[in-house]
Amino acid sequence: MAFDATQYKLTTRQQWQDAAEAWNAWGTLLGDWLGQATETMLDMAAIGPGIRVLDVAAGAGQQSLVAARRVGPTGHVLATDISSNILDFAAENARIEGLDNLATLVADGEALDLAPESFDAAISRVGMIYFPDQQRALANILRALKPGGRFAAIVYGLPEKNGFFSKPVSIIRERAKLPPPAPGQPGPFSLGAPGVLAEALKQAGFRDVEDRIVDAPVLLPSAAECVRFERDSFGALHQMLAQLDAEARDAAWQAIADALSAYETPNGFRGPCELIIAAGTK
Repeated sequence: MAFDATQYKLTTRQQWQDAAEAWNAWGTLLGDWLGQATETMLDMAAIGPGIRVLDVAAGAGQQSLVAARRVGPTGHVLATDISSNILDFAAENARIEGLDNLATLVADGEALDLAPESFDAAISRVGMIYFPDQQRALANILRALKPGGRFAAIVYGLPEKNGFFSKPVSIIRERAKLPPPAPGQPGPFSLGAPGVLAEALKQAGFRDVEDRIVDAPVLLPSAAECVRFERDSFGALHQMLAQLDAEARDAAWQAIADALSAYETPNGFRGPCELIIAAGTK
């Protein structure tokens, strides 16, 4: 069956509409897990006091809030996402922290309608992987940046470096008899091969492109807790399981729990995760 980008976007939007509350509820874990990579991304995007920042595919905005703290009261952060439900949490989290320098906008990254050259920097944390047309999204980001503005993005590395997620995906694909994504299709590891994200930025017109690898293991008390996290928050896994009956779905989750137990240590669960961060200048 040919890939349908329109249907894929509708499905992806609904996944995040449904998973928004759970994803936000795991905010402490997300901050611990992705915290170092987030700070590196912000450094590579040259985010500091007083600047305007665009966050594309911002989700519940944990990294948007970090950016808002960095830019301070004279700066501004605009968090955009395809899901209105998840952005509601970003706005509420900013309100709770008293960060009135953060605004939200429901928008598809491939159809951003923003004033040209209106942002000093842009970021995207594990968002670029969801765009069917990554070059179109990058073109929109480039257009929104001022000359000299920096863009930085985080993506997952290769599947074998991200067992916490690739093992569940592999098990579900096998049990649901799903084909692997075709080359060029969006997916969690679509930008994970060495140099691919950096090359995408260069192709879009960014210069001075650099990339880094960050080890970001998922640390939890047990494999069972990791299964609970993924079962709560990873809507894509539920979508992949949708054609199976309830008994088969439960059996798949048990197989996932068994597979992830290989990452349990005397000090708790340590799920392998390797992230790639790339940045470039307009």
